[in-house]
Amino acid sequence: MKKYLVLGILFVLPILAYMFFASGVNNFGKLPILNDDVTAPSVEGLSLQGRITILGFPGDQLDQKKTNALNLNQKIYKRFNGFDDLQFVMLLPEGNDDKIAELKSELGQLADISNWNFIQAGPNQVSEVFNSLGTPLTLDEYYGCNEVFIIDKEGRLRGREKDDNEKPLYGYDATSVAVINNIMVDDVKIILAEYRLAKKENNNGSEGGRNSILKKNVQ
Repeated sequence: MKKYLVLGILFVLPILAYMFFASGVNNFGKLPILNDDVTAPSVEGLSLQGRITILGFPGDQLDQKKTNALNLNQKIYKRFNGFDDLQFVMLLPEGNDDKIAELKSELGQLADISNWNFIQAGPNQVSEVFNSLGTPLTLDEYYGCNEVFIIDKEGRLRGREKDDNEKPLYGYDATSVAVINNIMVDDVKIILAEYRLAKKENNNGSEGGRNSILKKNVQ
């Protein structure tokens, strides 16, 4: 009996320790603000104010970025689409109507895509918005990149001040399922919970606080 107890402790404790440290300090506070002035594109009907935005730049080669969108759709969009104040915005150069229609058709087979927004703008506008993020990342020659970004309701870039490589994490590589699963899901949870808590505090625990901006609890 003692032998099994010792073996159980030796097996369980390392797992519990790993889960604790893997969750990181980032899980116990607000998601850091990395830039407080992201420029919204001057496109009718689009605003980066008042909603939490997952912002991406698929570029002119949208068909070649299909995997990125599918990864986000499966791991982030389908999981969090029930939250009222969350939107997905993909900003890309004009002239991609056919590619957008094709991708939306494919995404629509997997989920309700009403909160997927594909916004077309001039190349200068796309560059302006991207540069306003203030990151060391760059757009490629097709005005695209693999990273997607979390923008809060005040138009501020959120991310991590230190990632595993001890450098700031400005965006999340949508080509990597591991990055989306192990990092981005966690950070989206944090910012949604942050706004939910703020809403409840503003309503002083009233019924309005309980019926927060979220349709369901962060799980």
